[in-house]
Amino acid sequence: MQTPPAIIDIRNLAVTFRGGSRKVRAVNGVDLTVDRGEVLALLGESGSGKSVTLRSLLRLHPKGTLIEGEIKVAGQDVMRLGRRALADLRGGTVSMIFQEPRLALDPVYRVGDQIVETIRRHMPVSRSEARARALRLFEDVRIPSPESRLGNYPHEMSGGMLQRSMIAMALACDPAILLADEPTTALDATVQIQILLLLRELQTRRGLAVVFVTHDIGVAAQVADKVAVMYAGRIVESGHIADVIHNPRHPYTQGLLDARVELAQGSSRLRTIEGAPPDLSALPPGCAFAPRCGRVAETCRTVVPELHSGSTSVACFEPLRG
Repeated sequence: MQTPPAIIDIRNLAVTFRGGSRKVRAVNGVDLTVDRGEVLALLGESGSGKSVTLRSLLRLHPKGTLIEGEIKVAGQDVMRLGRRALADLRGGTVSMIFQEPRLALDPVYRVGDQIVETIRRHMPVSRSEARARALRLFEDVRIPSPESRLGNYPHEMSGGMLQRSMIAMALACDPAILLADEPTTALDATVQIQILLLLRELQTRRGLAVVFVTHDIGVAAQVADKVAVMYAGRIVESGHIADVIHNPRHPYTQGLLDARVELAQGSSRLRTIEGAPPDLSALPPGCAFAPRCGRVAETCRTVVPELHSGSTSVACFEPLRG
């Protein structure tokens, strides 16, 4: 029996931002695949290229951004789509939950009207049918008093309610793929857990493929089937979430695991990764993590390691041993 093709297939993706004579290569040679119904977490520090990779799937970067490589989503070549086809893809086949819903929603329109507009853009339904669908979505994401909440403006809702509204909007047109860009970062811990559980439940029920961007390895463990760890625009380790968490091979992945707050309880100091991420406009030769790595060898300073496959895939000349 032939294996169905991945619903997301990215090959050798490179994204360069240009400002005058300065060029910032934010993503550099990324390969990723996501199967139908699978959840992939993109994990790493701020500036590692996670959100840039995610937004490339919908070509959401500013005008003038150079995007190279191959991006196939649900069988469509995203790099070749025209303006109308790209608009159909966004919100129809692929939806996105943004990090800050107060910025993603228009403050001068009622939340319900914005969801109705989204539904009518992608589905041949009347306004009353679209509103009924919006109400069912609010019920699905467990917004209390959903009928009255449809009439709220964004400033009249709490952060948790707004994020639930964004999830409802993202699911409004039955997408096959959901992109989530750190959707719980601005929420308190209790609401964050509620949103994560809700996302996982909806993903399972609807069979969605999800790419979830996070800097929190604990969040990745709760929602993901697979994880890709990014550093300085490259993937340095990837595999099934349990394999990567219980047997990290790359020193950077180990550093992220060691930096968890819960491990510092009873200790005077939180463990951190020494140093700072590199300047993406002037990357050092060799492995970008070498200046911060405790296992650095001479080869690391001159040669960029390739991603080698195994139980997990790792880009390191001196990988950790489980």
